[in-house]
Amino acid sequence: MRQLPRRFAVRLENVAVVVEDEATPRQRRAAGLGPDDELMGLYQGVPQPHRAAAYGMVLPDKITLFQRPIEARCRSEAEILAEVRHTLIHELAHHFGIDDARLEEIGFEPPD
Repeated sequence: MRQLPRRFAVRLENVAVVVEDEATPRQRRAAGLGPDDELMGLYQGVPQPHRAAAYGMVLPDKITLFQRPIEARCRSEAEILAEVRHTLIHELAHHFGIDDARLEEIGFEPPD
């Protein structure tokens, strides 16, 4: 989070970032994944562009990073740090209203 460019960091509103061991079945379903698909992170909330003028008095949006899948994918501490950074930026993009298709379009994510 400390490495986020200031122009993004100052725009974070009502969002919590947490780390959990791995995704629950409910979180996997929410992400549209099957039991064998990897899930490194998950954004749950109302993206900023979709918030109405009356938005308020709600629980924070939540970005969850899943430690075990990240560690399983990586072979070194440097790879873990890079994967955490990539996953966090991916989930923050969702907070700012950028979907997976747009992330692929701009080259942040490889196409499936």
